[in-house]
Amino acid sequence: MDSRAYVSQFSTDGSLFIAAFQGSHIRIYNVEKGWKVHKDILTKSLRWTVTDTSLSPVSRESSFVYIPIWKGIMTPFLQVFANMSPIVHIVDVGSGTTESHANVTMLVFLHGIHDGLDFSTAEDGGYSFGIFSVKFLTDGRELVAGSSDDSIYVYDLEANRVSLRTVAHTVKTISCFVWDRRCLIGRDKAAGVLVGHLEGVTFIDTRGDGRYFISNGKDQTIKLWDIRKMSATPPHAKNYEWDYRCMEYPPESINLKHPFDQSVSTYKGHSVLRTLIRCYFSPLHSTGQKYIYTGSNDSSVYIYDLVSGDKVVVLKHHSSPIRDCTWHPHYPTIISSSWDGDLVKWEFPGSGEAPIMSNKRVRRRHFYY
Repeated sequence: MDSRAYVSQFSTDGSLFIAAFQGSHIRIYNVEKGWKVHKDILTKSLRWTVTDTSLSPVSRESSFVYIPIWKGIMTPFLQVFANMSPIVHIVDVGSGTTESHANVTMLVFLHGIHDGLDFSTAEDGGYSFGIFSVKFLTDGRELVAGSSDDSIYVYDLEANRVSLRTVAHTVKTISCFVWDRRCLIGRDKAAGVLVGHLEGVTFIDTRGDGRYFISNGKDQTIKLWDIRKMSATPPHAKNYEWDYRCMEYPPESINLKHPFDQSVSTYKGHSVLRTLIRCYFSPLHSTGQKYIYTGSNDSSVYIYDLVSGDKVVVLKHHSSPIRDCTWHPHYPTIISSSWDGDLVKWEFPGSGEAPIMSNKRVRRRHFYY
């Protein structure tokens, strides 16, 4: 694609892969059918770029019965995508057509047809904020979103309305807040806070055990957290002295440490500049979650050992920042997506050899321990 790639995601079972580009396109590939394009979506009312996508966790074996699963798709069949507005669109991934040039964002729920979910309210004054992150909750009946107005939103898909909004933080806060869903209604107060980053947080991924999560920060680190170590009182806000989207991180700050750092481990080597670069735990099934991995402003994918914090491998091919990358849940395969417009598939032979960059021009690429 002649457009920056911002998002790359495998479905929960790994049979579908989603790539979202700045040039209004979202492409969904069928991994089990030779990476054939399953759906080509032309996004609606795009402002700048698609900031996030999410696949419904509901599959054929589940009790979610509002929409039939067509064409034998055994994986999540609904996709939402967000951009720089309070509107989230839903697409039926299981429909028979490949192209969605008519902005097919309609879903029949109990209460009719929806062609865009509006997260704004009358108090917001209209389209006054943008959504940066959106995810289906476990049962597929709600969406949770993080926005530029410092809030967390929960959208009830059956009721077709925002069921919860809480002011989560301010843009100057550099801490990770932990929220208890049971206490959110009528109480805009976090259950606890974890401090340790020196600059803003760009992404969070959970290990799925209710205890550990990781965060990527503009202080050029990934941090591992244990929510059992959280504090009740947040630290004071901090004014940014640098705009790290546009300039290099000060070298003298690389080795600085927060005086009250509560993180379990810190991982360094990659660079977090120019965009909200993401980080993840490696899959449980294929790796036992032994690693964490991230894209980087220096056009590489970094993989760290979760326990030791050492760099395990650095994957090099791209010529522009890598905002997102994704590890197949069952196979030794990573897909990286870059601002150079390329999606690169990396395969690990498992015999101690270097990862192989697998695409139409299969080449071996460098990696470093």
